[in-house]
Amino acid sequence: MCAFSPILAMGELLYSGKVKQVWSTDDPEIIEFRYTDQISVFDQVIPSLIPRKGESLNRASCHWFGLVEQEGICQTHVIEMNAPDRVLARRFDVIKEPGAIPKDAENFFVPLEVICRHYLAGTAWRRFQRGEVKPEDFGFEQGVTLQEGARLPEPFLEVSTKFEKFDRNLGREEALEISNLDPEELDAILEIVLDVDAVIERETSKRGLIHVDGKKEFALGPGREPILIDSFGTLDEDRWWDAEAYEDGEIVQLSKEAVRKHYIETGHHASLYEARQSNTEEPAIPALPDSIIESTAELYASMFQRLTGEAL
Repeated sequence: MCAFSPILAMGELLYSGKVKQVWSTDDPEIIEFRYTDQISVFDQVIPSLIPRKGESLNRASCHWFGLVEQEGICQTHVIEMNAPDRVLARRFDVIKEPGAIPKDAENFFVPLEVICRHYLAGTAWRRFQRGEVKPEDFGFEQGVTLQEGARLPEPFLEVSTKFEKFDRNLGREEALEISNLDPEELDAILEIVLDVDAVIERETSKRGLIHVDGKKEFALGPGREPILIDSFGTLDEDRWWDAEAYEDGEIVQLSKEAVRKHYIETGHHASLYEARQSNTEEPAIPALPDSIIESTAELYASMFQRLTGEAL
């Protein structure tokens, strides 16, 4: 597991994302991730901070990275956690031009994101409601009536872009073209995602959680071996439900989906979706009410304990 042990002086800010920053260190092959208390939905950063959210994300993600390494599933980018909200990690080259990664390149970031869905929820459910996908696309029999929250017959894998303004789902051929991976390399990454999710389900089911879906990112290291990177298994990258409530026919959201739901119910999501569809200026996302900030902070703290078995 990751342990606290600051070993390098930090350099300059290399990248600032929606919820975390990337800093250089004295070692050009090592970078530091700093997790902030910011929160984002629908690719917009909310002008509200969630207390200790960054610590929750970093420590939960390090927990899963440690388990992946213990299980021998694959290599990871983690070197060590040097503060509750920071982690030192291996650096990989980033090539943003689609198809420009050489076939023999090593130590580079794979410009794809893999989403693994186990239940019909979130974006997948909304796409189904809009008629963009059919039951058989998710592995159900043709014409079956589906309800939100239905368990999928098999894990459903999707691949999306990383270097476009908004995430966009890709077919297999376009994913291979953008990343310039061999089909066998992409298949190896997809298999790792299934193995990692099996570990997540095994562990979190012990603490009354359902792992609904989540995303993973990768690099290819020496010998073009897949390396699991970024963060995963948290409330930001993954969706969680309460298992007992689900058995009683109720979906109790235990993830950032509760914040998404707030903006859907207030109409912001509809306005945002319309603006993006018509290519007009996006509406600014409003701040969260104090009550939702408080409840979300409590959720991140309590869920950290349910995800890891440790106290925040």
